[in-house]
Amino acid sequence: MNVATILDMVSRTAEATVLVLATLFPIVNPIGSAAVFLSMVGRLEDGLQRRLARRITFYSYCLLVVSMIVGGKILSFFGISLYAVQIGGGLVVASSGWQLLTKDAKKDEQAVANPDEVLARAFFPYTLPITVGPGSISVAIALGAHLPSQLHAAGFFSPLVLIASLVGSALVCAIVYICYRWARNAARMLGSTGMVVLMRLSSFILFCIGVQILATGVSSFLHSIHLR
Repeated sequence: MNVATILDMVSRTAEATVLVLATLFPIVNPIGSAAVFLSMVGRLEDGLQRRLARRITFYSYCLLVVSMIVGGKILSFFGISLYAVQIGGGLVVASSGWQLLTKDAKKDEQAVANPDEVLARAFFPYTLPITVGPGSISVAIALGAHLPSQLHAAGFFSPLVLIASLVGSALVCAIVYICYRWARNAARMLGSTGMVVLMRLSSFILFCIGVQILATGVSSFLHSIHLR
């Protein structure tokens, strides 16, 4: 293997890594998710928030990587279509957004979170569906199908594809950790009024995202019926 070939492989892998980062970042939306996260957990001690942020980051990374590697195969094995994931996930996300939108912000601000309860909810709902929801999973599955052709590889388990997937997902999740870990500091800078506005806006956006995911799933379902 000559130098030109190695440089070409490195270049294509770097491009694929950027593709993973650029595709996943908008749909994961760590900044908006961090505001929703704060509105759900209430007041946290610094050490507890750090531990919770680590767990959410780890779970998010696992979800994204597994979705890219074997997500499509898992759905096929259980006979689950992608639009079923979108419909079910859209309902969950919309429900979460509505609950946050209508909850008592003042009462939540006064409540002190129970550490065991908070950590027990690290996977659901803080990771799934708040951080990595059905939209992110759908995009990750699509990326898993696209990357082998992007890198001219025989399959997803090609080293180049794996490197691009692992590194790209790691970069997204590193941003998730930063946003969640220091979300409380950002909230103090915004002030109580600014934070209430941001939380309500983020909750409404979360509700709208859930409705959009649900609508996309229903549209795909109706399209599949029409094709048959």
